[in-house]
Amino acid sequence: MKNPPPLAHVVPAPPVRGWVTPLELLLLSAVWGASFLFQRVAAPEFGAAPLVELRLLFGALVLLPFLWLARVHLPWRLWPRLALIAAINTAVPFTLFAWAAQRAPAGVGAITNAMAVLFAALVAFLFFGERIAPRKWFALVLGFVGVVVLASDKTSGGEVGAAAAAGALAAFLYGVGANLVPRWFAGLPPVAVAAATLVCASLMTLPFALVSWPKGSVSGAAWGSAIAVGVLSTGWAYAMYYRLIQRVGAARAVTVTYLIPLMAVAWAWSLLGEALTWPMAAACVLILGSVAVSQRSAAARG
Repeated sequence: MKNPPPLAHVVPAPPVRGWVTPLELLLLSAVWGASFLFQRVAAPEFGAAPLVELRLLFGALVLLPFLWLARVHLPWRLWPRLALIAAINTAVPFTLFAWAAQRAPAGVGAITNAMAVLFAALVAFLFFGERIAPRKWFALVLGFVGVVVLASDKTSGGEVGAAAAAGALAAFLYGVGANLVPRWFAGLPPVAVAAATLVCASLMTLPFALVSWPKGSVSGAAWGSAIAVGVLSTGWAYAMYYRLIQRVGAARAVTVTYLIPLMAVAWAWSLLGEALTWPMAAACVLILGSVAVSQRSAAARG
């Protein structure tokens, strides 16, 4: 999972019953949180590139109907930019998270993933001249402290520091994508844009996947996890997320960010027996707290 993909302009949809949106946000967070569980199961057997290729392929297949229906809105002149976004916002981050899943508990990737919200603000400040309020600067510092705490965890085993660094880099790339997509593709059908980037990313990853395809047999659990992370945590989740944005707006839909790490840790604890260590808990509090401060600042300005 991926952190929630960047947004393009959408037209609000008619309202639904009040309990539907919280239920859908909970379901979406559970599916996105499970993506880190699926990667933790599949990555050691497939390797990073083959797993990412399968994820992209199955995710693209789910979203291809949206791309076909909106094909008139995506002329060929847009595809070089779509390919660049595919690399920045999909292929490379997915590979980094899959690489991290081979080396550290599932919660590590999920916790660092939440930094994408803060990195989006930092990229907007550095490259697009947007102002950052003092409260948001505090949020950024708090979030980085959380990553340092997470990277210093010696109780989880594996290569937690390297995995945390990979997750933070992936979150930074998501932040870059969050700034570019609205500027380049505003007004276009967002699910079709997502489908196009999945297709492009799949083509980019394919040579690396073929070269490093596992020589031995792969277990049914790994295959099931690879299919699930593609169909559910990528294809279905993207469609659900954009549906929520259309109905309730981006500010409310992005609150799913708070639940994803909690869901990922819960899945990993209940199904894989991965414990929540004190450094992981502290990092989760620091990073999610920083995101909450950042979002509160944005809400106050609105």
